[in-house]
Amino acid sequence: MDELQHMPPSLWADTAPAAPARPALTESRRADVVVIGGGFTGLSAALALAERGIDTVLLEANAIGWGASGRNGGQVIPGLKYDPETLRQRYGQERGQKMVELTGRNADVVFELIQRHGIDCEASRNGWIQPAATHASLKVIEARARQWADHGVDVSWLDRAACAERLGSEAYLGAWLDPRAGGLNPLAYARGLATAAEAAGARLFERSPVQGLDAQSGRWVVEVQGGARIDAGQVLLCTNGYSGGLQPGLARSVIAANSYQIATRPLTDTEAQGILPGGEVVSDARKLLLYFRRDASGRLLMGGRGPFHEPRGEPDFRHLQRAIGKLYPALKNVEIGYRWAGRVALTRDALPHVHQPAAGLTVALGYNGRGVAMGTHLGKLIGEHLGNASLHDALPLPITPIQPIPLHGLQRLYVGAVVNYYRARDWLER
Repeated sequence: MDELQHMPPSLWADTAPAAPARPALTESRRADVVVIGGGFTGLSAALALAERGIDTVLLEANAIGWGASGRNGGQVIPGLKYDPETLRQRYGQERGQKMVELTGRNADVVFELIQRHGIDCEASRNGWIQPAATHASLKVIEARARQWADHGVDVSWLDRAACAERLGSEAYLGAWLDPRAGGLNPLAYARGLATAAEAAGARLFERSPVQGLDAQSGRWVVEVQGGARIDAGQVLLCTNGYSGGLQPGLARSVIAANSYQIATRPLTDTEAQGILPGGEVVSDARKLLLYFRRDASGRLLMGGRGPFHEPRGEPDFRHLQRAIGKLYPALKNVEIGYRWAGRVALTRDALPHVHQPAAGLTVALGYNGRGVAMGTHLGKLIGEHLGNASLHDALPLPITPIQPIPLHGLQRLYVGAVVNYYRARDWLER
């Protein structure tokens, strides 16, 4: 059966190299570690575990990369939402500096894996531009650029004229450029990680949704739809914005918000003239940001928040087409070739979360829109240290209890109302 039949329609599903057919789990077995979730975190962890010689089984409810890992914007951005000084103030000099250093390598880890395993995913590393549309946000990114420069990153500051030249748009007041970042086809990258994990010895199963986790005599019994079970010593749960009821309170510890995206048809040379000539990826400094880039075929991709419901049709994406027209007026009526969405997991503190709610059970999720790089790196670190006493010290984040968001349903409605407010306003011209 063609795996693409199991993938939601998107640019990436149409352009990623085909994936091999992988079976569903139908027979019970044993394993050292069961990884639940076939996205960046789970795949990176399975690869690192298998490279340690640990018998690893990965279970994906749908197809590899089915969730946001195969449907995101393909931007590989290092760091966290917080700036270095904020992390040091919040967590102390020693812990905060460690978080800065480890998360600052997030993009390095992605591109190192791509090179080491020869992953064909249209990877490019031309940097990330973060522009500001208001004077207040301009001050924020000025401080951000200075802090990363103090940390040794060769950042560039772009005044209004330089920013317009780099972006091909007059919409912003200035920007900074982080050379560590880049872009890729995220579904192709996920499939490449899966192939590498299998080559290292991990066993991957698709269309194998987990229905239950049960601790028994110091081990875990993982029950899969259809009746097959795995007896495992450790379980790693990596379901992010698609978390269900496998662990009490987990789904209510994040807001699973849809990130909507569109891609134009390939632009002509005339249409593309001056638009991101350096090949950078962009996400701006608004609270409800826009992110955009060019792909390997010359399309312009535009993404941002949208309704919480799954896309119902072209009207749900019109705010992104309007954004293209405001940033690039000559493309106001350009044909849109693709529209798609995927769920990102937003946390109250805007940081990823690692939990160990029971012995032998580890949970990692909550990337707040930076899952390509952070999910990969966190999965790799967990895979390299899972089962060792050093896991806590190896991670860039503390291991915390699962904490459901108070009034979760109202918080979700609030976020949805804010999104709708900004979509309704002509906010790009503020």
